[in-house]
Amino acid sequence: MSFSYIRPATDEDGPAIARLITGIFKDYENCHFVDEEYAELAHPASYYAAMGGQIWVAEEDGEIVGSLAIAESLTPGVFELFKVYVSKKARGQGLAWSMFNLATDLVDSRNGHSIRLWTDTRFVEGHQFYEKIGFQKIPVLRFLGDLSNSWEFAYRLDAKDH
Repeated sequence: MSFSYIRPATDEDGPAIARLITGIFKDYENCHFVDEEYAELAHPASYYAAMGGQIWVAEEDGEIVGSLAIAESLTPGVFELFKVYVSKKARGQGLAWSMFNLATDLVDSRNGHSIRLWTDTRFVEGHQFYEKIGFQKIPVLRFLGDLSNSWEFAYRLDAKDH
């Protein structure tokens, strides 16, 4: 039996994170991974560090099977969650929850009071995860205008809830 472990991502992990996301997107109609729309993956660790955050990956047998990033927003005390992906074969192991706990530790260490995120309307399993861990859906919808014609829901979690 193989097992997964979580570690801080490096800039060299960008191509592997892109493969993870590409594999997940294949399960959704008209959901395309386009390199130009994910420029941050050229140097993911540096990118999120420059935003006052961090990105983690879950690795299993040398393959990246999960990712999660958090960064400071322009609003003091508010952080934003990004790149929350777990491959289908690695779901149900608590990887997203474990990476999320690392993110909330960072938020707490910086006296953050809330976390927000945007998620594609097609990612129903992700919505269920966010709601399970206490995020509240906000009645806002945004259109990205990307190749996939993505619409996204907004979610928020206040410090008292995590």
